[in-house]
Amino acid sequence: MSNISYYTEEGLRKLKDELEFLERVERTRISNDIAEARDKGDLSENAEYHAAKEEQSMLELKIAKLKEVLSSARIVDESLLDTSKVLIHSTVKLKNTASKVEFKYTLVADSETNLKEGKLSVNSPIGKGLLGKKVGDITEIQVPSGVMEFEILEITRG
Repeated sequence: MSNISYYTEEGLRKLKDELEFLERVERTRISNDIAEARDKGDLSENAEYHAAKEEQSMLELKIAKLKEVLSSARIVDESLLDTSKVLIHSTVKLKNTASKVEFKYTLVADSETNLKEGKLSVNSPIGKGLLGKKVGDITEIQVPSGVMEFEILEITRG
């Protein structure tokens, strides 16, 4: 059974645009590559043909996974979300209690993750560790480099 994932309208639109591009543009390009390679003769020794068929398999797998994600995707109405605790689409200001460095992240679905824009996956170790926390809470989060302790300073939406 698929897990429901929550997206912003923009994030869901990007997924749909990517799927359309893969189905309309990339499928056609790969089909043409296969046809060209097939025209070159003996398929058993035709590296271009085998490479194109492999690329086609990878593309079809990517399309299938994207369709699965879209089938369980839902748009979040951020105006209905509780701002007293950290949820998906919360913007959280937090402080590393050891280094005193402050960070600000927005928790998003995996496919919307972009650290340069401050968008952190809700399924990342830090994202999971922040879910359900409130302003003033201190949480210990297991990360690849060890355990980090963060204080929740502020929770906002958008």
